[in-house]
Amino acid sequence: MELIKANEAVVKAAILAGCTQYYGYPITPASEVAMAAAKYLPHVGGTFLQAESEVAAINMVYGAAGAGARVMTASSGPGISLKQEGVSYLAAAELPCVIIDVMRAGPGLGNIWPEQGDWNQVVHGGGHGNYKCLVFLPNCAQEMADLTMLAFELADKYRMPAYILTDAYIGQMMEPVVFPETRSQAPHKDYVLYADKGSREHLVSSIFMSTEGLEEHNRHLQRKYAEIETSEVRYQEIHVDDADLVLMGYGFVSRLLKSVVDGLREEGHKVGLLRPITAFPFCSVRLEELIKQGKELFICEMSNGQMFRDVQWSVGRDAPLYFYNRMGGMVPSVDELTEAVRRYLK
Repeated sequence: MELIKANEAVVKAAILAGCTQYYGYPITPASEVAMAAAKYLPHVGGTFLQAESEVAAINMVYGAAGAGARVMTASSGPGISLKQEGVSYLAAAELPCVIIDVMRAGPGLGNIWPEQGDWNQVVHGGGHGNYKCLVFLPNCAQEMADLTMLAFELADKYRMPAYILTDAYIGQMMEPVVFPETRSQAPHKDYVLYADKGSREHLVSSIFMSTEGLEEHNRHLQRKYAEIETSEVRYQEIHVDDADLVLMGYGFVSRLLKSVVDGLREEGHKVGLLRPITAFPFCSVRLEELIKQGKELFICEMSNGQMFRDVQWSVGRDAPLYFYNRMGGMVPSVDELTEAVRRYLK
C-alpha cells in the first residue's frame, strides 16, 4: 500500500499494465500525470515526450499505437478539445490508447477548479464522425489505478481509445493505493508490422475512398460498440434495493452523495445510490429497471446536466427525475445536497 496522489497513481498503474509510451502537453490540473510519466517511464525503458502542443501529442499517440505500443496521454478541458480530431482518427483506425481527462471548469479558459463539463465531448465523441470511446469514471485514487489498468486491457481487446474521465478534486487527492506486484506486457497485435513478419492482415488507416467501404466500416464500428454495451457496463449500487429515491452521480460528486445517503438513512429515509463506473457503455438498462420498479431518481452533477440528458434518453422525459447541479468550479457540500434531496423525499 502506498499513499499517493491519484494523478501519479494512474502512471504507476499504466506502467504495470505494460504502457511504455507517454506523449503529452502540461495543463493544470492534469500536469502531475506528465510529471510522473517523465519520472517513472525511463526506469522501465519507456519513452516520455513533452510535445509542442496537444495536437502534436495526440498524433504521436496515434503513431505509437500504430506501432503496437501501449501508449497514453493526459489533459484537461481545453486540451481535450484540441485532441479531438486525433481521437477521431484513432477510433477510425481502431487503434488502442488511454487518455486521462482531469476535468476543470469551463467553457473557454475557465478556471482550474473541478467540474464535470467534458462529459459530452468525451462520451459522445467530440471529434467528427460516428465513433465512441470507452469511458471510465473513477471516484478515488485506488480506482484511478485499477480502471487505468482495465482501460489498457479493454482498449486492446476492442481496439479503440479509452478515457479515464475524472475531475480536479480526484486527480489532486492523495489516498492509499494498492498496486499489483507483477507487470503486464502488451500483447502481440496482428495489425502491427513486426520485423519478423513480412505481411499483415490489417493496414492502419482511417481513409476510405469508396463510400460503400466507409459505410461498411461505420457499420463495423457500430456493431463493436453494440457488443460493448451488452458486456462492459459497470456501476455500483448502495442501498438501492429498498430505496424509494435513488441518488445518482459520478466522480467526486458520488462521494458526496454517499455521505448524503448515509445521513438520510440514519434518519429512516429509504434512499440509495447508483454510481456509474462506465460512461460508455452507460447503465441505461439498469436505469430502465429502476424506473419500472417505481423508484425515482435524483441526479447531481457539476455541469449543466450532460449526464442527466443521457439518463433522460435512457428512461424517457416523463420518468420521475430530479436534477441538482453546480458549475464553474463550485462544488456542492454534503449539507447542501442533503437539503436538496429532502425536497423530494416522500
